Amino acid sequence: MKQIIETRTFETQPIAIRSPWDAAHFNHRTFFNFDRAKGEVIDYHQQRNLIVGEDFIVSLLNGLEHEVGDSAGLLLYMIGENWGKQDAIAFDDWFDKYYNLTLQTANLSFAMETWWWPFRAQGWGTWNLDLNSLKDGFIFVDLFDSAVAKTLGYVGKPVCHLYAGMLAGFFSAAFGKSLSSTEIQCYAMGNTYCRFLIGSEKRVSATEFWLSSGATASDIEKKFRAEEIPVEVELLLRN
Repeated sequence: MKQIIETRTFETQPIAIRSPWDAAHFNHRTFFNFDRAKGEVIDYHQQRNLIVGEDFIVSLLNGLEHEVGDSAGLLLYMIGENWGKQDAIAFDDWFDKYYNLTLQTANLSFAMETWWWPFRAQGWGTWNLDLNSLKDGFIFVDLFDSAVAKTLGYVGKPVCHLYAGMLAGFFSAAFGKSLSSTEIQCYAMGNTYCRFLIGSEKRVSATEFWLSSGATASDIEKKFRAEEIPVEVELLLRN
């Protein structure tokens, strides 16, 4: 994530008559307004942005681990989950203003790509959303260039807890269901990209059980398509 030194002022026309396609521009000249006088960076959706480098991310994660130890991942997940839920509310508002659409009336793939555009512009990475298993109750998300994993490099374990929480929070709010998320492969583990599974608590618990047993992301997908749920997980969720 590089700091960009350029000042640009958006047109002052009302949001309703600005071209909705401008919201899909990923370059800083169209998405950000750099106000040097106020020391602010405002994006296309009139939200304040903070431009940080890798040292900030490393310090933040190290600071959390120092304060709460092994609970740092859970804390980041919870922060991300709340962020995702709040962002779903904001998205519902600007998606209607720009496109006169809702999640219920829009093509779902188009709506999801539209939601992710700002994150791509802000440096959170690109994604591929696999909706083929939606009818079976789960979703796969492939994340490329995770800001967290790319910064930390190889550490031998999943590190994108913030992303996992954000995805769980957003999809829970968007679909009106209680969903969870877990990272089943990570760039920080030597994979070429990160991969998340979003689904029910039972599915996520099963996923984490299989991961602890050495299963790969491909193995887990096959098990779900075969409708396998470990007995240990079934018993755990009943108690």
